[in-house]
Amino acid sequence: MRSLSDLISRLKTARGQPSLHPAVPSRLTALGGFGANPGDLAAFCYVPEGLPAGAPLVVALHGCTQTAADYDHGTGWSRLADLERFAVLFPEQQRSNNPNLCFNWFAPGDVARESGEALSIARMIRTMISLHGLDRDRVFVTGLSAGGAMAAAMLATYPELFASGAIIAGLPFGSAASVPEAFDRMRGHGLPARRDLESKVRQASSHPGPWPTLSLWHGAADMTVAPANMDALVAQWSRLHGVEQVDAAQTSLGPHTRRVWHDAAGSPRIEAFSIAGMGHGAPLDGAGGLGSTGPFMLDAGISSTLHIARFWQLTTAETVQSSSAPSESVTPSLSPGRPFADRSVPQWTPPSATGGVGKIIEDALRAAGLMR
Repeated sequence: MRSLSDLISRLKTARGQPSLHPAVPSRLTALGGFGANPGDLAAFCYVPEGLPAGAPLVVALHGCTQTAADYDHGTGWSRLADLERFAVLFPEQQRSNNPNLCFNWFAPGDVARESGEALSIARMIRTMISLHGLDRDRVFVTGLSAGGAMAAAMLATYPELFASGAIIAGLPFGSAASVPEAFDRMRGHGLPARRDLESKVRQASSHPGPWPTLSLWHGAADMTVAPANMDALVAQWSRLHGVEQVDAAQTSLGPHTRRVWHDAAGSPRIEAFSIAGMGHGAPLDGAGGLGSTGPFMLDAGISSTLHIARFWQLTTAETVQSSSAPSESVTPSLSPGRPFADRSVPQWTPPSATGGVGKIIEDALRAAGLMR
């Protein structure tokens, strides 16, 4: 295996390579004037025309090699915002901070309260709320991979800002504090114990609770960020929500599995989706009309965007599950009177494993921001 110094050398020589993502038309508008920017991030937003005061806000954090426009194009968040009337904020990493456009989720100075990238994102959120008169009690954060790990950091360091979060192929807050540790955690090695993970969140702010709810998503065949990280996220937050001793209710959505932990009042506090056969990326419903497949935007026959919006009660879309036909799931509409898609969800066919160990290592390094 290559040494860390060799990996860094390869990173330096790779910086001039083109992006994995072709340019896409952007629906987003630059957001300025959000104050001091210690994380040196850019900010973009989408606010539907005529959005009334008191609307919700979704904060969406892209993955490595992606831009804000890429992530919106792939996930379809701004399209859903048009239909369901909410605003979306897209913080964007700069190549000067991370050559692969990864949020620096493993850098202590960027994921501490009142510091670095986390503080920049918090200031963007407060500016959006003030500028557009949004509902402070309905702010949500989601992200993919490094963006998912940064979403976990935002939920831990600024829990008072968020009603809920969704982490896709991400990692627990505080699980790594250096590049070598980040690489190990991505492979599922050395993940902290439950008590230590919980302590990381409790020590990240003075917030006494209640805590944001969580929607977690992970490909069962993810060889870049090990699925064990989703279990570690459940462990990190379950005691905070008082559900550490609760058995999860498990259901099937086509070939995929959803586990839900409810509190004593019967309200869902944590849900965790395992996406059958899927590798590293955000699961999309390729024929459902929301979002667009591409690098790390994978057609799994299920729309994570739509399901997350349902968990957050941003949409009234229904998903009908059939235990007699486990490969089928139907999404009739986004809301009454606004048809979206009526279709059966096909079985996900995993891609063939090519490239061997070398490709697995390179995929992991890209996701960690170590190479392009």
